[in-house]
Amino acid sequence: MTTGIVFFDVDGTLVSPGSSSSFLAARFGHQDALDDAEARYADGALTNQQVSEVDALGWRGTSVATVDRWLDDLPVLPGIAAVVAWCRAHDVEPVLASLAWQPVTRSIARRFGFVPNGGPRVGEHGGVHNGTVAEHFDEFDKRDRALALARDLGVPIEHCCAVGDSRSDIPLFQALPSALALNASPTARAAASDVIDADDLSSIISWLDRWLRGLA
Repeated sequence: MTTGIVFFDVDGTLVSPGSSSSFLAARFGHQDALDDAEARYADGALTNQQVSEVDALGWRGTSVATVDRWLDDLPVLPGIAAVVAWCRAHDVEPVLASLAWQPVTRSIARRFGFVPNGGPRVGEHGGVHNGTVAEHFDEFDKRDRALALARDLGVPIEHCCAVGDSRSDIPLFQALPSALALNASPTARAAASDVIDADDLSSIISWLDRWLRGLA
């Protein structure tokens, strides 16, 4: 039986330093263009769709298998395994709610035991990426997909919380009664119910304990 759900952002929350897109763009060769686009998104100058189109173009000609292999080396915050273990021990579902590309969320889910849930998708044909966006996914899709999963699992919104750090987390933060801004931007901090700065994800376990006790 699922007691509750914790929705985790990926870039800036689980992936550190930087973002998964920037990590991959360094290998594709378009990191400067992508970093500029992500900074403009954070400032509200670009939409997520525009950033995705800039990024996807750089994937063109690279195989799915190559990207999956690169993602094995994606840097993440220490303590993720301990937090997922806490979730499993307390019948809480650890779910990825992120604007990171689907290959990224699948890779992190495999490594640590999260449930992937949505994300944009790069076009590919015959096992090779073609530089297009096959499926866009923005901050409102992220919120809506998270709420839909909770309904599908029969978990009331009151038993859900979110952990994130940036603009893309705000709609989900606003939809849930409990949200933790972790190493977050000022706008995400303002939208969250609590704030923590930490260099190890296991530092949030005490917050999760308090959240879970509050469900009783």
